Amino acid sequence: MNFLRGVMGGPSAGPQPSGADTIQKLCDRVASSTLLDDRRDAVRALKSLSKKYRLEVGIQAMEHLIHVLQTDRSDSEIIGYALDTLYNVISNDLEEEEQDDSEEENSAKQVDDLGSQFTEIFIKQQENVTLLLTLVEEFDFHVRWPGVKLLTSLLKQQGPQVQQIILVSPMGVSRLMDLLADSREVIRNDGVLLLQQLTKSNAAIQKIVAFENAFERLLDIITEEGNSDGGIVVEDCLLLLQNLLKNNNSNQNFFKEGSYIQRMKPWFEVGDDNCGWSAQKVTNLHLMLQLVRVLVSPTNPPGATSSCQKAMFHCGLLQQLCTILMATGVPADILTETINTVSEVIRGCQTNQDYFASVNAPSNPPRPAIVVLLMSMVNERQPFVLRCAVLYCFQCFLYKNQKGQGEIVSTLLPSTIDATGNSVSAGQLLCGGLFSTDSLSNWCAAVALAHALQENATLKEQLLRVQLATSIGNPPVSLLQQCTNILSQGSKVQTRVGLLMLLCTWLSNCSIAVTHFLHNPANVPFLTGQIAENLGEEEQLVQGLCALLLGISIYYNDNSLENYRKEKLKQLIEKRIGRENFIEKLGFISKHELYSRAAQKPQPSFSSPDHMMFDHEFTKLVKELEGVISKAIYKSSEEDKKEEEVKKTLEQHDNIVTHYKKVIREQDQELEELKQRINTLTSQNEQLQATVTQQVSQIQQHKDQYNLLKVQLGKDTQHHNSHSDTFQMNGIQTEEVSKLKEELEEWKNKHELLQGQLREKDSVIEKLNSSQLEMGTTEQSSQMSRSGGLEHNSELQKELEMLRSQIQLQAAEISKLQMENQKLQVMNATTDPVLGDSGATAATSSELEARLEQEIKELKSEVKALSEEKESLKQHLDSSSSTVAILQDEKSKLQREVAESKKEQDDLLVLLADQDQKISALKIKLKDLGVPVEDEDDIESGDQGDEDEDGDEEEQD
Repeated sequence: MNFLRGVMGGPSAGPQPSGADTIQKLCDRVASSTLLDDRRDAVRALKSLSKKYRLEVGIQAMEHLIHVLQTDRSDSEIIGYALDTLYNVISNDLEEEEQDDSEEENSAKQVDDLGSQFTEIFIKQQENVTLLLTLVEEFDFHVRWPGVKLLTSLLKQQGPQVQQIILVSPMGVSRLMDLLADSREVIRNDGVLLLQQLTKSNAAIQKIVAFENAFERLLDIITEEGNSDGGIVVEDCLLLLQNLLKNNNSNQNFFKEGSYIQRMKPWFEVGDDNCGWSAQKVTNLHLMLQLVRVLVSPTNPPGATSSCQKAMFHCGLLQQLCTILMATGVPADILTETINTVSEVIRGCQTNQDYFASVNAPSNPPRPAIVVLLMSMVNERQPFVLRCAVLYCFQCFLYKNQKGQGEIVSTLLPSTIDATGNSVSAGQLLCGGLFSTDSLSNWCAAVALAHALQENATLKEQLLRVQLATSIGNPPVSLLQQCTNILSQGSKVQTRVGLLMLLCTWLSNCSIAVTHFLHNPANVPFLTGQIAENLGEEEQLVQGLCALLLGISIYYNDNSLENYRKEKLKQLIEKRIGRENFIEKLGFISKHELYSRAAQKPQPSFSSPDHMMFDHEFTKLVKELEGVISKAIYKSSEEDKKEEEVKKTLEQHDNIVTHYKKVIREQDQELEELKQRINTLTSQNEQLQATVTQQVSQIQQHKDQYNLLKVQLGKDTQHHNSHSDTFQMNGIQTEEVSKLKEELEEWKNKHELLQGQLREKDSVIEKLNSSQLEMGTTEQSSQMSRSGGLEHNSELQKELEMLRSQIQLQAAEISKLQMENQKLQVMNATTDPVLGDSGATAATSSELEARLEQEIKELKSEVKALSEEKESLKQHLDSSSSTVAILQDEKSKLQREVAESKKEQDDLLVLLADQDQKISALKIKLKDLGVPVEDEDDIESGDQGDEDEDGDEEEQD
């Protein structure tokens, strides 16, 4: 401890040691001491000296400190001191904070070099970085936090090398992702800073971090911190999100597919009171808007951009941005960035462009947002960056939007201009800016109008109809003529460049516009005069654009004007300018520095208004036309004729293609209509099938219920009250019951009659048997007659046996009918109470009545349940016609059963008639044999009975 007092500046009798000597002694102490406490105190002392003696500590102690990290893992305190010391040696942040403003730049460079050199020494052994990753996994605050800071500093100094080491380390990136889940905010926040450095310019690590659920965790942190109202932690999270998404199509797609775009909407919910925004809130919202732009940047693949634009519209993010756009009190830089963000969200997306066209500003009366923005663009008092943002928004609104282009141009046409002047239109604002005294307004209005005509030949022709009233008393002039008039007046370079870009865009690919331009005899001499003069560098750009305009007038000339045919214009160029000179002046455009800047990206970004010369879309047009115009200038008249023929052929081909496209479009519409009809009919068919299926299931259910009730009816026919209820439930009325009773009575009578007839037949057969026996005893005298009698007798015996067997079968049938008759009588007896017949109930026995009363008491609950089911069945039966049909079928079945029983009785009567015929035949044979037979009275009585039966059958028929 005395040694430490000397090191830390305590009183000492001897001379004070130098810093280098003290550091050397401390390093020896760390290397040679066997006690952990001594090593810990020495490392602590090195930490305190590392800020002041950064170079000495780094050179002498780094190896020893790394050794401590490897060997003393069990003591978190010494590990923390060692990590802090290494951080002080490697980090440049501390030196930068302590530097005064008066220090020179070379000292800052020396500091950067020092940190980079120490970092290079540390990462030379990759095991050191792997060891540091292991220490970062420790939960101990005194180890984890300095480890995170040291690794962040290493990434700042030697980012690509450290990234590669972490990338090849097993689970290296995944271990660092755990920092975002740490409950200690200091470690979590520094973990965000670490991941910022880790993900810089490394797509592979960006993908790993994204798939380690980084989006979910970062968005949760932003929400917890209060979204745009949060502190610097929100800013750090947004910077990390930008690293993960910018120029990384895979992560952008993952972000969209994970529905994280929807979670961005609450970021832009601003209140009505937008006064007094803090600087941190402005920074946060600015980064949030930039993050939205990263997802819909024009440099992204078109498919990815389009899907993100659609997702932003469907989740309401675009609507929220438009609300900020039209809000009051929003800071100027936030408003500018919001305009740029809305521009890229709607660029090339028809749905979003249509929505933006419908947005109105909260004014009285309401005005379209486009009109309000254009008012800012042509107002020279507005900030330059804001005017550029509005121009970019207007360009994005018209990009691939023929509908929007038509709406803008229509506000310029005579038939749609508001004669009352109560409201200002977009077209009027563009014309006002085009002819304003402010050159920047001229340029912006010209470029905006050129975008309204971009790749739209129809609107180029319609714009020729626009007439302008220049002054009172003078006739109106066309918009095309007014533009050329301003050109000839020698206005500012920026104004002339803007008008020339508008004219080049207007005349390109539009022969009618070229004819109108050439019809003015002053235009061609003006252009040739401008090109032929030798002017300064500022005018060279104007000369190049004039050459381009004249070349367009030649290339798209249809030779309808005799004095300005292609050949004559070429001869004019050859005489007054010279072909080589013309091509040289034309090349001034693409060689200009401002042309190269404008060609890089669609957004207008200029350092000052003076640099605002070229538009991005116009650079594409120049690139397309420069070569073909150069070729057209050198072509002969014969080549022009051939080209004209080819053009006509192509036009005819295009017309044919257009015609067929129109036919195909109409057929597609018809197909769509037919498909819609098919879909409608299919849906109706499905609904009907579902209804049929439902009805079939209901019918089947009713059948099941009916069968169940029928079974219950069969069981309950022995019970008095239950039978009457089931009759009512099955719809059997008292009239049908009475009819059945009448039929039963008829069958009873017929049955009794048949029994009487059978008895008579039996008596006849017995008499015949007895007479046969007597005949056998009286005819013994004659052998032939006896033998013949025996033969006949044997035949008669066989016939009698057959008759007896038939009679037995008939007796069995009769007994069966008797049993059925008894059952019907029982049913009749039980139905009498329902019909009000009290006499039949008196005929039943007392024992049956007692049993019925006991069973009725037991089945009261069942009767109640059956009554409820009866009510529900009545509702179903009343509503369903199919149920009625089923009941009718059952009724017909019962009638068929009755008819079948009648048929059986008829068969029995036929059988009896056959028996009578056989008996009469036997009697005739007996008479022939001489056997006495009874009188025919019995037979007649039998015949009479047969006639009665026939009469009954006729009555029934």
